Amino acid sequence: MPAAPFGRVLTAMVTPFKDDGSVDLDAVAAVANHLVDHGNDGIVVSGTTGEAPTTSVAEDGEILRAVIDAVGDRATVVAGVGTNHTEHSIELNEQAEKAGADGVLLVSPYYNKPTQAGIAAHFEAVAAASDLPIMLYDIPGRTGVTITPETYAKVARIDKFVAVKDAVGDLFRGARIMAETGLSFYSGDDVLNLGWLTHGGCGVVSVVGHVAGSRYAEMIACVDKGDLDGALAIYVELLPVVDAIMNHAPGVMTAKAALQLMGVTANRAVRLPLVEADDDLVGLVHETLASAHLLPETETN
Repeated sequence: MPAAPFGRVLTAMVTPFKDDGSVDLDAVAAVANHLVDHGNDGIVVSGTTGEAPTTSVAEDGEILRAVIDAVGDRATVVAGVGTNHTEHSIELNEQAEKAGADGVLLVSPYYNKPTQAGIAAHFEAVAAASDLPIMLYDIPGRTGVTITPETYAKVARIDKFVAVKDAVGDLFRGARIMAETGLSFYSGDDVLNLGWLTHGGCGVVSVVGHVAGSRYAEMIACVDKGDLDGALAIYVELLPVVDAIMNHAPGVMTAKAALQLMGVTANRAVRLPLVEADDDLVGLVHETLASAHLLPETETN
């Protein structure tokens, strides 16, 4: 298998809030422990699923340190530092290094729609701010731009760029970039997790990993030993879960509903402009998780 610099099963972790909207650091630690206890060997903190656009630099630092304190000796901890303001991302990268993160996740600048030269310059400026290894994040559905193969080739000459979280969805394109640059690719789209693993991907950065981390670890183990039938069986089994978590609302809303149903967190509070999952959506998540035997025994009755 290709090198997996940050682990094999990573979850883009939600940020729990108290009922008053403040960050709940005790719940942050509880979620991190839940993830590592259930198959994750890495955690991405303060990404989109962590509602990073609504958290301050100080809050990002508190969240990161809480996760490192809770599970930093058992899993890699990757800090999301991507914004559309280069100086802000530099500040977050410096903070992540001081806090003891194992690496950073750097999304291409969103909304600004820079040229490829601007994207590369942004990446290089942020990389220069610390010695941490970097996972780039390519998600044109949110950013409005796609990182081109030529831009990957340019930045891959810098040793700090080691991996990509791909949510473009083009397996052929990704396989070609992997071959040409040596960058490790992680699936950034749960519906394509198996596809990426069979096309040279090294692991997953998942939202569904909040509830199915152990199953994804089993799927990866099947791929590693050449048991593609076994891997496919797990993939198909999880398709309803992927649909429930990813296709009806932003994944942070449904993941928080799932964690509440599982007893990991006390609520499913989010920050505006998101709103928490309503009863119908919670019912869908509950029914799906129960059918997949992913709820604690007391919750399935």
